[in-house]
Amino acid sequence: MAVNGSGGMHDALLETGFAGTDDLLSDWYIYETVEPAVSQDDMFPSVIPDCDPTISPRLYHICMAPISLAVLMGLSLLVKRRRLHPSCWNGVPGLLSPANFLEEEGNRGLVAAVFGILFSSLCVLVLDKDPLPLISHSSQGTREYWKILALLYYPAFYYPLIACATVRHRLSYLVGCLLSWCHCVVHIWQKVDCPQSPKIYRYYSTLSYVPIILCLVLLSLWYPALLIRSFTEQEETLDKEVTGRGYYKKYLKAILSKRRQKGSSTKIEETLLSRVQSYLYSYIYTPEEGFRIPLKLVLSITMAMIAVYQVALLLLVAVIPTIQIVRAGMTKDIVVLLVQFGLVPSDSPAVPGDMEKELNTVKYYLWSLEVCYICSLVLCCLLTCAMLLRTLVMHRNNLKALYQGAVLDVFYKAHILRPSRQAVVCWMSFAAFQTAFACLGLLIQQVIFFICTVGFTFLLVIPLQSGMNTPLFKILQNMW
Repeated sequence: MAVNGSGGMHDALLETGFAGTDDLLSDWYIYETVEPAVSQDDMFPSVIPDCDPTISPRLYHICMAPISLAVLMGLSLLVKRRRLHPSCWNGVPGLLSPANFLEEEGNRGLVAAVFGILFSSLCVLVLDKDPLPLISHSSQGTREYWKILALLYYPAFYYPLIACATVRHRLSYLVGCLLSWCHCVVHIWQKVDCPQSPKIYRYYSTLSYVPIILCLVLLSLWYPALLIRSFTEQEETLDKEVTGRGYYKKYLKAILSKRRQKGSSTKIEETLLSRVQSYLYSYIYTPEEGFRIPLKLVLSITMAMIAVYQVALLLLVAVIPTIQIVRAGMTKDIVVLLVQFGLVPSDSPAVPGDMEKELNTVKYYLWSLEVCYICSLVLCCLLTCAMLLRTLVMHRNNLKALYQGAVLDVFYKAHILRPSRQAVVCWMSFAAFQTAFACLGLLIQQVIFFICTVGFTFLLVIPLQSGMNTPLFKILQNMW
């Protein structure tokens, strides 16, 4: 019995010894700090389920596609081409060709809005799982084929929005009002019903549809204005007026009214300030009396602006949420590692303590990185838009030279300038090149500006704000 009792006491001592060993092992890592576990919801955003709006995109297109087709057939009865069969129904029904409505004198904002809707829809379908709304749950193998088919479907789907304006009839304006209102109400209802989606970022789907909604709102206001104006003005003058005739009259009147002053023969020397002002004004497009940029160039600038917005939105939602997740999931263990590598300043890096101050410093650095990225992206967008406006100024100078007959000032050799169908193809190539070049320039500028803003912030602004010695000044001092 004594032996058994001594054995039990020995086992109890061993158990207490091992328990003490566990306590020693828990205190062996002196950098370990006791902190409450970070909740998973704070570190990572909640999973967003798929949202099915009341009016699904498939139902919307199934209902609106036949309506658009019926509108086209109805408008074709209002437009009659007398040159084909004059004796048959007083002309063969038909709509204006795209080459004709691109030469429209008025309603340039309306045409630009429709092209903005079309181009934004094509930009959005690139990343959609169902590029063709009429077919849902498309497989991975056939998705690219549906995208090619969608390139033909969307122009035909939105074509009535332009055709209603080119017909120049009160009934067409009324149909345009109804169509634009239907499209606008459905798109706004879908985004209000489902503002969040699991696509890339929770608000990416809503933000990517902002250009479409803005253009539809513009159409919803433009068509009622045209309808009201058709009742107040004489419709006959609108029908009989040749496309572009009024513009050329105004342009020639403005050119002929400008006379040179003979008394101002003395040459005024330009100062440096005036030269700088004239150079800055060359990047700002201001309308001139009697001159107007052609519609094709307006459409090119519109598509380039929308493409820049879509690319900037992708750059924003691809980086900023990731930085926010990293900042929310930052723990003191990672801060200890950063302190030991010298990436984060600390009062006692050899023996870290609570690490609360250093943790706030790391989160502040990540927040500064986020601000640098957003500022550089905004700066890139502003610079890209300024360069696009600069192209408008250059186009205006070239067109004024062509109107004056100075063809060699624009081209390397003499050309005979006349409208043709090849000109439409050349314009499409130019618009695609300008859009792609603007997006590529935005990417390059973002990389350069982000590196510059990060270097300026972490080498100069943050050290001066915290009262530390600036690393940049240390480098210059060592070089000296």
